[in-house]
Formats: sequence, structure tokens, C-alpha cells
Amino acid sequence: MNRKLLLNALLFQAGWFACVFSTQQPLLLGVPVIVLLAHFLWVADWRSEGRLVASVLLAGSALDSLLLQFGVFDFGDDPARRLVPLWLALLWALFATTLNHCLAWTARPWWLGSLLGAVAGPLSYWAGASIAGVGLPLGSAPTLLLLAGLWALLMPVLHGFAALYREQARLRG
Repeated sequence: MNRKLLLNALLFQAGWFACVFSTQQPLLLGVPVIVLLAHFLWVADWRSEGRLVASVLLAGSALDSLLLQFGVFDFGDDPARRLVPLWLALLWALFATTLNHCLAWTARPWWLGSLLGAVAGPLSYWAGASIAGVGLPLGSAPTLLLLAGLWALLMPVLHGFAALYREQARLRG
């Protein structure tokens, strides 16, 4: 396996665990920031992937904030919460770093991304919610089915973002 792909996967996993455990130990929020810096130092540079990471962070945080407003998630800390917590937003940034690297194989054919999204997306949310103490007011099964459908659609879209930004970076030289 390519060293950069392995490093990308390991960095993502370290960041994922730090994010979900940061609800119990807030100092762990420094780890995903370090992981992002490490990604841009050793895996890919900011110029080629910075816009992808920023776009996925914003789009994913907006999607999860919408789901929060519809009562899919309950973070329990503030009933008037409108936006997802920082740890969940950082997960989106971390996830973006995998699209051109350890998850690039899911871009073509498109259904590979949809299949992975439909299975791994909800499982990641379920595991993260269990660790971080996030409530699923609709119940686990309905929430997981909803997330499966969303992630089946989302993965090809995110790979489309990645392809667009790769092409733009290629044209910039």
C-alpha cells in the first residue's frame, strides 16, 4: 500500500477518535487540528486541497445543522443550539482529506461511493453518537436509514467536488 494512503487513513482515524472523545476531554480538539496540519505537510498541500476541505467542512456542517434542526440529533448541551458543535464540523474537514487519497477508490464507478456511503456513513454516525453521547431522538433504526440514504447521495457529490478542485488545481499548474 502507498505510504501516503496509509498515512491518510491513519491520520483520519486518529482525528475521528479525538473528535468524538473530545466531548469528554475538550483538549482533544487540538488533535484534529494537528491531523489537518500533518495532512497538508505530508500527504497533500493546501493549494491542491484547501478549497476541498473548506467546502466539505461548510457543506457537511450545514447538512448536519439542518438535521439537528429537524430533530435527528440531540447534543444535549443547549436546546437552542442551531449549529453542530466544533468537533462534528472538524470531522467533516477530516473526512474531506480522505476523498483524494484513501477513499479515492470509491469515486469510480459512482455506485462504489454510494454503497460505501450508505453503509459506512450511518455506522460512523452511530459509533460517534454512542461515544460522544449524542441522542438520536427519531430512534436508531430510522436515523440510520435516513443517514444511509443521505450518504448514498452525498458520496458521489463530494467526489464531484474533489474532481472539480483537482481539475482546477491541474489547470492552475
